Amino acid sequence: MRWLKSLGMAMFVLFTYVTPASASPSAPASADGTLEVASATVRGGEPIKLTYGTPRPDPTNWLGLYTDPGNGPVEEKYVGPSLRWTYIAGERGEATLPTDGLEPGDYIVFALARDGYGWLATPVKVRITSSAPLHFVTDAFGLRNARAMEPYRAAVGGLVRGDTDGLTFRKVSGPKWIKVSADGEVTGTPRVPDALRPASLRVEARNARAETSTATVGVTVRRPGQDLVPELKVMSFNLWHGGSQVDGGREKELRFLLRSGVDVVGLQETSATSTRELAEALGWDYHQAGTDLGVISRYPITERKEPVTGGPLSVATKVRVRIGERQEVVVWNVHLGYTPYGPYDACFGKLTQEQLLAYEERSGRTPQIKAVLEEMRPDLAAARRTPVLLTGDFNAPSHLDWTQATRRCGYTAVPWPASVLPTQAGLRDSFRIAHPDPVAVPGITWSPIYPVFTGGYGYDSHKGEPEPQDRIDFVYYAGPLRVTGSDALVEGTPAPVPDHRGNAWTSDHAAVLTTFRTS
Repeated sequence: MRWLKSLGMAMFVLFTYVTPASASPSAPASADGTLEVASATVRGGEPIKLTYGTPRPDPTNWLGLYTDPGNGPVEEKYVGPSLRWTYIAGERGEATLPTDGLEPGDYIVFALARDGYGWLATPVKVRITSSAPLHFVTDAFGLRNARAMEPYRAAVGGLVRGDTDGLTFRKVSGPKWIKVSADGEVTGTPRVPDALRPASLRVEARNARAETSTATVGVTVRRPGQDLVPELKVMSFNLWHGGSQVDGGREKELRFLLRSGVDVVGLQETSATSTRELAEALGWDYHQAGTDLGVISRYPITERKEPVTGGPLSVATKVRVRIGERQEVVVWNVHLGYTPYGPYDACFGKLTQEQLLAYEERSGRTPQIKAVLEEMRPDLAAARRTPVLLTGDFNAPSHLDWTQATRRCGYTAVPWPASVLPTQAGLRDSFRIAHPDPVAVPGITWSPIYPVFTGGYGYDSHKGEPEPQDRIDFVYYAGPLRVTGSDALVEGTPAPVPDHRGNAWTSDHAAVLTTFRTS
């Protein structure tokens, strides 16, 4: 929900231009200074050393490190937070940026003016390499299901971290039908008897320095005529600026996704590249929709719908996923507007119900969800044949949680439109199907790392009071699916801000994971 600038200011941008990875941003005429990096490649944990010069010195000039491409201010505007930053006060000098906890990959450094985003110089690129030992992100995980008598293909090549120079893979043990290529592709054609038990194989990764790591990999084989995916796991996951706010965020995200066994994930706050990077590492299919929304899927995506630029439909995207020869699911994913935020207006402002509903309209959430549901009408009309899912960060509570029994902030009931309208359209809240009692199982998703209100949103006088904890992330569904379980998930015990950098959990939201029977 909260979008934080590296220097502490809150802003919100849904979609913006992002410079492609192969291109360098064009410097505006005002970028009349210099910025140079001592080495274009550094090992993780070593500082990036830079020299700078500017005819416009100021004690609030600063350097910001961003992923490339990613959240950098390529148009001299805020897009997302920097990963590391430092002030550069003088007319010329030297500076360093730490790299501890950063993922290996491509980065870019901007020299920026006066706590803002105007360029002082042409940005410079740098690549961070890993100093960690070679390792799989987790030592046991499953791949997509296979069907007997049909060719199978999956991949493990993106699931290794550390020094990956000269990386090769081999099968150590496992069923005869499975082959593992040197680049990590898992292929083969299982026979009908192979469907009697799950396939388990050991895969070894080896780099040019002869470091090795092994993992146990599972593949479930389905018989001919059986549903390929009898159990479908669906998640809504706000990445919190692509996972960049926690050290080693990408590896932690991958580990969490693999351990969860999820099949389809609706992502929010993806930055420009997180959807693609996660999917490519997992060997999955994906749809990146702008710089905020994405969907990743263990199974093939057969249709993609881009957000409509501007207007209420800019907060939504759609894909169609094939989970069998004759089985598909439609997945809509949304990220509704975040301000004004209803629980603050209720708990701090003590507004009337009528005022709260008026503020929901003003926030854009009510017109957004109305527009999205209108766009979903054909899919919902066909939901008996092709199930429909709606995932997302709704930035609004559910009317199923604000009840006489819960009496949140003293309210006996609030018909929050962002949940009432999907229900009226025929969608069901999977978490509340699994856990009907909001007192017994509140399912809080906002926020595992904000126990205390930090101010803003017109309520600075309430700074330091308890943060209203609520359920604002959802997996809705319609059609012939049966909920067998649903949970709000985090990894470990997240430390609250500002001590969150070392958390195993990479987000400021909890994720929601629902398991469905498809037949």
